[in-house]
Amino acid sequence: MQPMRGKNWVEKFLAWEDSLKFLLMIGLFVAVYSIPFQSPRISGALIEALLMLQEYVREHVLFCLVPAFFIAGAIGSFVSKEAVIRYFGPGARKLTAYVVAAVSGTVLAVCSCTVLPLFAGIYKRGAGLGPAVAFLYSGPAINVLAIILTARVLGWQMGLARTIGAVLSAIVIGLVMAFLYRDEEKRRLQDGGREELHLLRNAGLLSVLVLILVFAAWGEPAEQGFWLRVYAVKWHLTIVLLFVLGYMLKTWFSWDERMNWFQATWEFAQQILPMLFTGVLIAGALMGRPGADAGLIPARLIAPLLGGNSLLANITASVLGALMYFATLTEVPIIQGLVGLGMGKGPALALLLAGPALSLPSMLVIRSVLGTKKTLTFVLLVILMATVAGMVFGA
Repeated sequence: MQPMRGKNWVEKFLAWEDSLKFLLMIGLFVAVYSIPFQSPRISGALIEALLMLQEYVREHVLFCLVPAFFIAGAIGSFVSKEAVIRYFGPGARKLTAYVVAAVSGTVLAVCSCTVLPLFAGIYKRGAGLGPAVAFLYSGPAINVLAIILTARVLGWQMGLARTIGAVLSAIVIGLVMAFLYRDEEKRRLQDGGREELHLLRNAGLLSVLVLILVFAAWGEPAEQGFWLRVYAVKWHLTIVLLFVLGYMLKTWFSWDERMNWFQATWEFAQQILPMLFTGVLIAGALMGRPGADAGLIPARLIAPLLGGNSLLANITASVLGALMYFATLTEVPIIQGLVGLGMGKGPALALLLAGPALSLPSMLVIRSVLGTKKTLTFVLLVILMATVAGMVFGA
């Protein structure tokens, strides 16, 4: 009697999986056996990777990522899917959806990694791919503190160019993504039932959570003024908001609702954190922490490629920006240093537009949400838009 065809496919798959595991073990053995760890560049890159991960954990996890996870969980638990689809779905008014998504970063001083849980929350809740991707790009690219710092340090022309470039890039990237994957989006958003709405209650909870994120992640400004006064009282405001949040959860939400929220938050953390930490380690090993020049790729090989306003210089700046990790606001002093080494104004803008919006860690997480094909499309569009903006501004 002939064995079932399905069983043959299962056996072949298991055999292929075992072969892949064997090849991975062989590759790991060869790497550990042959890599010259005694080399100062390689040993320094490994230490740099761990230092970058430690720096990331200390500065961003508690006060940026954790609030972002809770916001994403709240979106997944309390925000009506109908409401998300109505305002950000394929049938929503494009002008409203894309403009709101493109300027949303002005109130969220977050990096490319912190915005990921928020993006995953609205996308899984029913937002169209275009507005969701526009929000993903604009969140870290156009926060108001970064724009002000850019204008003060690099000149008002660069600050204005960054603002216009970021908004236009977010809208164009979102529209192109929505067009390219319009058939898949229709299938994804076909099912959707009516849900009970608690508009004021849920809006109040999300507003408090967003304010907690904004104030907890508020960085110290370089100069005196209003922003410094806000920084001086950031923890007082955060503590008050935490008490307000506790009161709202106790009086406005049932036990089951709170548990559903915590479960959704934990699911986002499980999905995103492993990829994020892996990406930070890889980025630290390859390029080191900003300004350290201790990664596998020496800075002296990069600086000569960024002078002038050639196509190669702008593409190089865009690709480097897409791969490197920038904490919120750190991109400005880094680019200031590169400009001092001879970097052109066009590549500087390209790095400003691609750097905060993308990083190697964020690419890994986006892939877990959108898949490989859509992630590659998004990355290429970010690099393309940053390159074009740099060429235009540099000219």
